[in-house]
Amino acid sequence: MLLYITLGTNDLARAIGFYDAVMPTLGLERRFSDGREAGYGPPAPQPIGLWITQPYNQKPATVGNGSMPALLAPSRAAVDAFHAMGLAAGGSCDGAPGLRPYAPDFYACYLRDPDGNKLSAVCRSPA
Repeated sequence: MLLYITLGTNDLARAIGFYDAVMPTLGLERRFSDGREAGYGPPAPQPIGLWITQPYNQKPATVGNGSMPALLAPSRAAVDAFHAMGLAAGGSCDGAPGLRPYAPDFYACYLRDPDGNKLSAVCRSPA
């Protein structure tokens, strides 16, 4: 359904440090950066699905209230690692890893990146 998601940043170097730490926990990697934006995704030839960018209109990046990409995690351990690495890399906790009531086996965590963008990592597999 989605081709890619963009999240804004006001400090690309800081954002790259955060995403370079958390994305490998989900099997994803930085595949592109040019000083204005960075792209993350699975190894090539799969497409890049998450772009961290300075806004093209040259205005400050702001957080979308109610916006949150949920990233697919291959295991519950990956959710735990995503959360731990996110905190270690300057993010803040918006919900510790654990089962959620949304569906059976919905194991998720919630983080804010250093710019305040809310993220989730979710595993839908049984323990």
